[in-house]
Amino acid sequence: MIGGLAVRLELTFDKLEDLQVALGALLDCCGEDDEVTIRVALEGSTLKLAVGPFDGRRLADELDREPPEGPSLERVLAAVADRVERFEQDGGTWVELTTELEPAVG
Repeated sequence: MIGGLAVRLELTFDKLEDLQVALGALLDCCGEDDEVTIRVALEGSTLKLAVGPFDGRRLADELDREPPEGPSLERVLAAVADRVERFEQDGGTWVELTTELEPAVG
C-alpha cells in the first residue's frame, strides 16, 4: 500500500522507507487476530496516516518498552514522522503519523 502511495505522490526513497518502517513497527503491536485499519489523508503537502484501533494498554506498553535489540516504538515513530499523536476512536486507540512531503527530484 505504501509503495503505491509513494509512486502516486512521487515521494523520495527516504520518505517511502520512513513510512514503511513506521507502519511495520505499528503493525508489529497487533496480535495475529487483531484487525486494524489504515486511513490515509493528504492535506496539501501534509500526509497523515492513522492506524488503529489498538488495545490502548497494550499500545502504551509497546510505546514505552525499550527492547534489548533496538529502540522503543515511540522512538521509531518519532524518528520517521514529523508528529505522532494518539487518540481514542472506534473502541480503541489510534496512532496518527503526520509527515511533510518532499517530492522526488527529477
